[in-house]
Amino acid sequence: MNLKNYSPGKRALCFALAAFAGCQTVVAAASLHAEPTVTHTLYADAQVKGKVTSDKNEPLVGVNVIVKGTSVGTTTDPEGNFSLVVPENGTLTFSFIGYLSQEIAVGSRSEIDVRLLPDTKILSEVVVTAYATQKKKDITGAVSVVDVKNITKQPSGLVSGLLQGQASGVTVISSGQPGAEPQVRIRGINTFGNNTPLYVVDGVPTQNSTNLNPNDIASIQVLKDAGAASIYGSRASNGVIIITTKKGTGKVSVQYDAWYGVQVPKSGNVWDLLSPAEEAKLRWIANKNSGLPINDPIYGSGPEPVIPDYIYPLGKMEGDPAVDPSKYYINPNYKSDDDYNKFYRIIRANKAGTDWYHEVFKPAVNTSHNLSVSGGTDKGNYMISLNYLNQQGTMLSTYLKRYNLRANTLFNVNKHIRIGENLTYTITSNPQQTELADLNIVQTASQMSPIFPVRDIVGNYAGIFGTGYNGNNPVGTLERLKDNRTLGNRLFGNMFAEVDVLNGLTFRTNFGGEMYSGTSRSFVYPTFENNENTKYNAFSQGSSSGYAWTWTNTLTYKRMIGSMHDITVVLGNEAYKSYFENLGGTTRDYYTFDPNYTTLSTGSGIQSNYSGRSFESLNSQFGRVDYAFKGKYLLSGTLRRDGSSKFVKYQYGWFPSVSAGWRLSEEGFMQGIKWLADLKVRGSWGVMGNQLNVNANNGYYTFIMDKAASYYDIGRTNNSNQPGFQVGQIGNPDAKWERNINANIGIDATFLNGMVDVSIDYFRKDIRDLLYNPAVPGTQGPGTVPFVNIAGTTNRGIDLSANFHKILAPDLRLDLGATFTSYRNKVTRVTDNTNYFFSTGRALNGVNYVRNEVGHPIGSFYGYQITGFWNTNEELEQANEQARQVSGDPAKVYQAEQALGRFRFKDVNGDGIITADDRTFLGNPNPDFNYGLNIGLTYKQFDFSAFFYGVQGADIWNQLRYTTDFYASFVQAKSKRALYDSWTPENKNATLPIQETKASVATNTSPTSYYVEDGSYLRLKNIQLGYNLPAKMLSKINVSNLRVYVQAANVFTITKYIGLDPEIGGSATSFGVDKGMYPNDRQFLGGIQVSF
Repeated sequence: MNLKNYSPGKRALCFALAAFAGCQTVVAAASLHAEPTVTHTLYADAQVKGKVTSDKNEPLVGVNVIVKGTSVGTTTDPEGNFSLVVPENGTLTFSFIGYLSQEIAVGSRSEIDVRLLPDTKILSEVVVTAYATQKKKDITGAVSVVDVKNITKQPSGLVSGLLQGQASGVTVISSGQPGAEPQVRIRGINTFGNNTPLYVVDGVPTQNSTNLNPNDIASIQVLKDAGAASIYGSRASNGVIIITTKKGTGKVSVQYDAWYGVQVPKSGNVWDLLSPAEEAKLRWIANKNSGLPINDPIYGSGPEPVIPDYIYPLGKMEGDPAVDPSKYYINPNYKSDDDYNKFYRIIRANKAGTDWYHEVFKPAVNTSHNLSVSGGTDKGNYMISLNYLNQQGTMLSTYLKRYNLRANTLFNVNKHIRIGENLTYTITSNPQQTELADLNIVQTASQMSPIFPVRDIVGNYAGIFGTGYNGNNPVGTLERLKDNRTLGNRLFGNMFAEVDVLNGLTFRTNFGGEMYSGTSRSFVYPTFENNENTKYNAFSQGSSSGYAWTWTNTLTYKRMIGSMHDITVVLGNEAYKSYFENLGGTTRDYYTFDPNYTTLSTGSGIQSNYSGRSFESLNSQFGRVDYAFKGKYLLSGTLRRDGSSKFVKYQYGWFPSVSAGWRLSEEGFMQGIKWLADLKVRGSWGVMGNQLNVNANNGYYTFIMDKAASYYDIGRTNNSNQPGFQVGQIGNPDAKWERNINANIGIDATFLNGMVDVSIDYFRKDIRDLLYNPAVPGTQGPGTVPFVNIAGTTNRGIDLSANFHKILAPDLRLDLGATFTSYRNKVTRVTDNTNYFFSTGRALNGVNYVRNEVGHPIGSFYGYQITGFWNTNEELEQANEQARQVSGDPAKVYQAEQALGRFRFKDVNGDGIITADDRTFLGNPNPDFNYGLNIGLTYKQFDFSAFFYGVQGADIWNQLRYTTDFYASFVQAKSKRALYDSWTPENKNATLPIQETKASVATNTSPTSYYVEDGSYLRLKNIQLGYNLPAKMLSKINVSNLRVYVQAANVFTITKYIGLDPEIGGSATSFGVDKGMYPNDRQFLGGIQVSF
């Protein structure tokens, strides 16, 4: 076809669009590679028996031969022969994995020989890659194709969480909290900041996947190496996940999918805590071990503790005048300590013990409804869907409510021009609880002593004030959050146009992005039951809004030169801009607690407000060339130039890649290998950039006004302060692109006529010029330290995926899919002056325990290695004598605060004295490997599936042990280990040291190996049994398909970890720390799928 054949108007439109895109015309000719066609031959001589062979005239064993419309059938023997009784006028169906099925009417024949043709659809499967599509057999980069059927079987509203175990090279850590976005990492941890991959949804890049409806997804591909992803340049350093949503086709189809289920918290004594009587006994033991007299205001002063009827007033029994209900008095409007001291609470002891976990976590109902309408003709197609998800959290006051409306359309204006759009609108309400901070709800629930009831005698929240205990009532905390609200609105999608400019030359313009807004409100109510109480009520309200758009224009040119040379060229440019702003305020002291009459302007107390805005932009040009010679020698090269507004002097970066493949199975010397269907070796090298961790103003000094720090008393009087400025951020105009240098070698193979396929990759990623804001001395002065190109990391590892498909018997099919991911991560550089840094927020009594050091994995745990206990005085004296000899100090001791029954630390540096230099690496949260296994069975109308996921070799820092296992770590709930597995002169093979009332660096307050646990686990993530009603039955009611199913999720977990859940996330440099995580709870549900 020639451009001259277009009308003048069409020619003008083509040239205008091409000029507007700023792309240069690619000069080449194009035609698609034609697949060879082979005809089959039938040999008919007799009846009921015959032989099945391949296209190479080789016998096929295990071919299913079934009489159509019945369950009568057989399989071929090792010689390919079969024998079967066939009814008159019957039809035989021949099917075999890796070959095209055939149906043959028997007629009067008694013998039928069949030749089956290879099913080339598998190798010719089209995969969506960067800005284009490729046949699976021609891909030279590392690409994982996710089976969407497997992920949509899991009852989750978040697409990113559904990727767990479904794609090799991908690590996903999910929280059980509704709406909490899982942490997705592709091939390890690259940087000290944001490691989130880039999501490309229908051609639109985004960092947010939480608003996607899993029911709308048609395909998912994960681009893992530079050969596949570097064309996305600076946004691809953490990998790319390409998602394509469903499109309509054929006659009108209406589908309704719904499920309803319940989540159930873990049962039993989940933290293995002591009962009130056992807790009192531990208190007696700790006082005795500390040489203290027994005189407890609650439990008495006798040889054995006595559980009172009342905790408050302290230690009172029934009938005591102090517990007269008429004396009870609480004023919820108190304003001062004097008012508070007039309170008189009465709290009855719960002698049986309050199970705080099950007071906080309750069974929760979940439901999802999805309705879609789709269809299409040669003029275009459409798909419209509506989804409602209501996921109530097992923790009180947590939930996710989401509404999705999607419209995808495509219109063929004529045979050369196509236009369309993919739009989705989402409304979300999703209040969340923090999981990573100290004193989060799960942590406080584990600390609250079981002797306390949830409420006192008149129904107010019971608490620890004045009792000598520590901890907050978690139920009171959560129920006071019930009026908090969040509401988000998001419009996401794209509009596009495609024009066939010349034969093989296509121009595409795609404008996409998102607009979003959010509002929130929260309330603070007075408390009276805690040690530290809030004396006022307050109301906060905030809003945020923003947008992000990406405009991409590409020219794609395809040509087949002769029968040997297949060329594809893509040229494009892309512009991106985002804007965000927020504002809000807080007011205190309201006359009412009614949320319906609370606004920012009606409070009488202190008011505060905030606002902010930010923006950033990118400008990019890119190109890609794919070349195949004879369909077996493959070469691909990409180059992208990105410019970022976050950099000043070095705005632009160049990101190249090259990849190659060799399809050995197409070589003549491989043709004799009958069991090998396809074999490809591939390799890639490239560079990708990163600027996600840098804020928009990193290159500039910023200044702020602060009343406490930058107001100056010019006239030396109290009323002559003048406003001034101080440095808010130090600028770094020399910052440049962080570089991810990536190399990959891989093998793709298909065996046994498509029955088995395997992909394996070895990769290495070196992060150079890593953007990091190091700590500086206080003498530097005020101002946030900028990001500088100074650090580095490396990742290397192996990805493996394998699939197996086999028809075991007539109507019985087995499908297996497995993934395996292993990576080794280490820091290669920090700064010129130091080779390590500690992660903030990860300290035990001021001593950091997460260390990132050159030569070690990111997020490693660091502290003292425990070698045992001090069991005898002779051991103590021998160690002390050694310390005195080494130091020359007659008063020197081997280990600070050493004593019988306390931990003994390892002398790592061998100097005979335990100091801070003897701290060492105790483990790290990076797994040795993780794996997934999908099992599918289909028998007639029944289908069964199961999905297992496992992690091996990941360590966990169990911070909860600090409060539950040591009596000296606050007077709170304690574990049974503390009472029954602590050191005594009679139990020197204990797990825990001697229980004492005083904290010690030799027991509980030093970071030690005691807090590190094996976090390996195997979990049955999902199991489902479904039934498809027979077509004959459905045809009577005009239903094309009806399937019902029952399902269970998070069925069981096999692990040695003693916490709630071994699946623990965190920041890039500090994860795997359990301070009280929201667990993934078991879920049971039933569902229905109907098509009309």
